[in-house]
Amino acid sequence: MLVKKGQKLMGNHFEFGIITESEQSGSAIIRLAIQEVKRIEEILTTFSETSVTNLINTHAGISPVEVPDEVFQLISRCQKISNLTQGAFDITYGSIDKSLWNFDIHMTSLPNPEIAKKSVQLINFKNIRLDLNAQTVFLVNKGMRIGFGGIGKGYAADRAAHILKSNGAESGFVNAAGDIKAWGYQENGSPWTIGVADPNQKQKVFSSIDITNTAVATSGDYEKFVMIDGKRYSHTIDPKTGLPVTGIKSVTIITSQAELADALATPVMVMGINSGLHLINQIKGVGCIVIDDKDSMFTSNNIKLK
Repeated sequence: MLVKKGQKLMGNHFEFGIITESEQSGSAIIRLAIQEVKRIEEILTTFSETSVTNLINTHAGISPVEVPDEVFQLISRCQKISNLTQGAFDITYGSIDKSLWNFDIHMTSLPNPEIAKKSVQLINFKNIRLDLNAQTVFLVNKGMRIGFGGIGKGYAADRAAHILKSNGAESGFVNAAGDIKAWGYQENGSPWTIGVADPNQKQKVFSSIDITNTAVATSGDYEKFVMIDGKRYSHTIDPKTGLPVTGIKSVTIITSQAELADALATPVMVMGINSGLHLINQIKGVGCIVIDDKDSMFTSNNIKLK
């Protein structure tokens, strides 16, 4: 039987589902996965003064901070993705001035490009210093801040799936607010079917894919965008310019790990259709679906949609 449970975690709605013999055993296993996500949230959140993330941020420009191996390795992987995407993915985005970007209905013009550029001057992944021997992280400039909003949910989904599988769940899924990790098969023996949301109506499905032992993540401007002079601007900010991304409504990444899928979805939006798909086509085992602001669909070379 399929046992499911939904819960708000990391500020988002998570859903866990596993094929198991009884409601009782399934619920017990899912509770372990929920505990794991809560543990990760405590480490990575910026809303707690005692989190590892905030410890790193408060020591920016002052001193290196010794961190658990788990966090050190996660930041190290983030650095690799930043290099791969030429800075389109960057966890030092936390220093951007939120007052520039409220994306509400009252926003009628873009900020001055010079002011926007100045607001991102502290964003530079190359100014994160990692010392493997000392297991420390150091943000070079005062005022720098890191955040795991572009990768944290995916990492949590992978870890939750690991907990579920290691406790006997041979088939199941974790849906971390749209970052999905699925393994095994449904009760009827068929793969899990994942719907790609219509960028104009989030509850409607644009297309669908069958997956097993696969992760899917979508980055889109479904709810957060603004229209200025007839042009649609996403809530996704280009870390190099400080200005919002245009031209793309959603990016869906399909690969083996939810962490990687989560981390690649936003940079493809930033890079644009041609550069983004060119990048994805170079990475083995990663697929991509892009929907532009005219509702045209573009895919990487290895995608087959139903």
